[in-house]
Amino acid sequence: MQRRTLITALAMAGVASMALLATPAPALAAAPKLNGIDLTGSSLGPDLHLSYTNGKPASIRDFHGKLVLLFFGFTQCPDVCPTALARAVEIKRLLGADGQRLQVLFATVDPERDTAPLLDAYMRAFDPGFIAVRGDKAQTARTAGDFKIYYSKVPSGSSYTMDHTAITYVFDDKGAIRLALRHEQTAEQCAADLRTLLQTPPKSTSNFLKGLFQ
Repeated sequence: MQRRTLITALAMAGVASMALLATPAPALAAAPKLNGIDLTGSSLGPDLHLSYTNGKPASIRDFHGKLVLLFFGFTQCPDVCPTALARAVEIKRLLGADGQRLQVLFATVDPERDTAPLLDAYMRAFDPGFIAVRGDKAQTARTAGDFKIYYSKVPSGSSYTMDHTAITYVFDDKGAIRLALRHEQTAEQCAADLRTLLQTPPKSTSNFLKGLFQ
């Protein structure tokens, strides 16, 4: 009798398993379309090893509740940096009221020339709310390495310029890296991506299949 009961139970379990396999899983929500590069879940960074111009250690966590745009550059950059910062000004305008939830951080890759007073003046030239961060050579190299940023000093006449990666990283309002904005993206495309982040929580692994077998 016990053997027959066991066989029946196993058969029923097999039928149930087949039914589960035959039942289509619920459709997963389509990932939001982004113009930039989706970095959700990336281990880039995850934080700075730099300081504000007043000498206080800087951290992405200081801006909880805001979207953070992090760009690496230098004040004597002839085109890429001013273009990126001018675009950030326009992005903030396009976001309207949500522009107050945006914080731009400019990390110098040229600490030799970019002093704290110079960086402060450079930020004010674009937006008084933009913030610059800096470090010594070792701190700059470590932070750039953590974020996979390339930079190199290039001789130019009696002085030098800097080659560097032209990309803007975006952190969500909880301090998680979510997106990379390409330099060629328009302000409109960037603003659209930021609106999407404001409306979309980070993706997480579905517990649907796990729940079936608990």
